[in-house]
Amino acid sequence: MADLAPRELRVLVAVAEQGGFSAAAVTLGMTQSAVSHSVRGSERRLGAVLFDRGRSGAVPTPAGERALGYARRVLRLLEVMGSEVRAASHGGSRGGGAGGGPEEVAGPLRIAAFRSAALHLLPRALGRLTERHPGIVPEVRIVREVGRGTAGEVLDGRADLGIATLGTTSPVPPELVGGALVEEGYALVHPAGHPAPRSLPLIDWTENCTSYTRAWWAGQEWLPPATVQAEDDGAVLSMVSTGFGMAVMPELSLVGAPPSVEITDLGPERPTRSVGYVTTPELAVSPAVRALIRELRAVAG
Repeated sequence: MADLAPRELRVLVAVAEQGGFSAAAVTLGMTQSAVSHSVRGSERRLGAVLFDRGRSGAVPTPAGERALGYARRVLRLLEVMGSEVRAASHGGSRGGGAGGGPEEVAGPLRIAAFRSAALHLLPRALGRLTERHPGIVPEVRIVREVGRGTAGEVLDGRADLGIATLGTTSPVPPELVGGALVEEGYALVHPAGHPAPRSLPLIDWTENCTSYTRAWWAGQEWLPPATVQAEDDGAVLSMVSTGFGMAVMPELSLVGAPPSVEITDLGPERPTRSVGYVTTPELAVSPAVRALIRELRAVAG
């Protein structure tokens, strides 16, 4: 049997987060030998080595990374179970409670979002959410939407919900559930009043380079290869505003653009991207996550 107790899961997470057995022991109030014994027992039952041990500490193996994702998610579900059971015992429930009152939602809500969504979509939703449910404490982490992106944070148990870009090249992972919130178009951004903006150098950034606008870009003979790679969309917009070049950017990145830039529509064939949410099937039915999804849909609509 590979059943692990919550205490053993907490030990695995602590070793990974602290980078070693000694530091994990201090954090957990255990001896180092007890931490080592717990990890060895978990490895034996799971049938895999979870950490590479070395002088510099302990680093999760690929099997360990997979185990840690499940460990964090299980521990989070135990926290959610406790808060929901306590709420139900005080008259709140998904169905309104025995007295028919409003659903009681409280506790931390961990959210991962990429930069433009965190700046321009999430704040309005969180404002509405905390007004209706003041007991919810949002914890927001900005994550670059490259590689595994925000969906990876949810899969790894570090976030309850991720705001992600969705599409054919970045679908909802099979282990998660999700849905689209808004379809945003791309536009040409260039210095205001420039007589020939398409003659300017093209500025891009890593997250945009991984988007599924590549096929559209390849068909635009007027678009040169990007000669400048910026850190993020904010840096791109700043460079454009100073006259350094032009860029093709999504609508969320252009919210609050300064008057020194001009935004030109790219026509009906312009590329678009879907911005949506992802979460685990288990957390998708939790009151806090469902409440946030409702508010995200309200502000996106």
